[in-house]
Amino acid sequence: MILTVTLNLALDVTYVVGDVDWNGMNRVSSVHRRAGGKGVNVARVLTSLGHEVVATGLAGGRTGEDVLADLALAGVAADFTPIAAESRSTLVVSEAGPSASRRNALFNEPGPVVTEDDLMRFTRHFAGLVRGADAVVISGSLPPGAPPDFYAGLAAMAAERGVPVIVDADGTPLRHALSGRPAIVKPNAEELARAAVLPRTATPPRSADAAEALRRAGAESVVVSLGAHGALAVTPGGSWRAHMPREVAGNPTGAGDALVAGLALGLVEATPWPDRLRRATALGAAAVAAPLAGDVDPDVYLALHPEIGIEPVS
Repeated sequence: MILTVTLNLALDVTYVVGDVDWNGMNRVSSVHRRAGGKGVNVARVLTSLGHEVVATGLAGGRTGEDVLADLALAGVAADFTPIAAESRSTLVVSEAGPSASRRNALFNEPGPVVTEDDLMRFTRHFAGLVRGADAVVISGSLPPGAPPDFYAGLAAMAAERGVPVIVDADGTPLRHALSGRPAIVKPNAEELARAAVLPRTATPPRSADAAEALRRAGAESVVVSLGAHGALAVTPGGSWRAHMPREVAGNPTGAGDALVAGLALGLVEATPWPDRLRRATALGAAAVAAPLAGDVDPDVYLALHPEIGIEPVS
């Protein structure tokens, strides 16, 4: 079983609009509401691939109830800790029309303010769930009120039980998480630049050098998602770059989560890194082609997977 952690749960609302007029009125052609948050998206992808998964985290208020109801409807096993504060919503405005020219704007609420008691109850719950897990995925932002090193504590708790952890976070929570010795951290290029502490030079550091800095700080392996340019894996056994054969147009929201789902599968199956990186990159691209975060387009995945090039990086 793969356990996914989403502390800043969300109800994702997607408005599909024609040509957006940012200074006037817009008519929404369709509305989609579904459970969201990065760990929830990972759980959706893993469930669609037929893998046993349990989604956990914090859920509060009517919004939290709506999210849990949607997960149950989707067949995603969920076991969240209830809190008094209201879970957040996110809004995506997606232009209708050909995917090649479609634009998307994402608006994220900060999330509920959580209490020390909320976090203590969740930590106890997490300790019980992790005993039955083969791997843990900790994803997304921390809600207000959570200390910046909270992910580090969760990662260390799992590691003490021999359960490998993937962390997909940004900024201070990611930097602190390194002390929990996660098996994999998965920043994108911008998050990598914010997290890596390197000497100032006249030229920007290579992604591989910045990823190696995160390894030295505590991560066993670092995978950098590079969008249309593929992905980079820096591991104890070597470094590899995945190259996309072509760009996939669509909605990039959730692409990194699908990539993380592929990394989690590779972790529990002990897949060799080149194959692991190829599958994860293909899943990320297939998520771009799907209209909603947490979904992947199976036809795009099957077409792209054999075409993704993997090359060693020195």
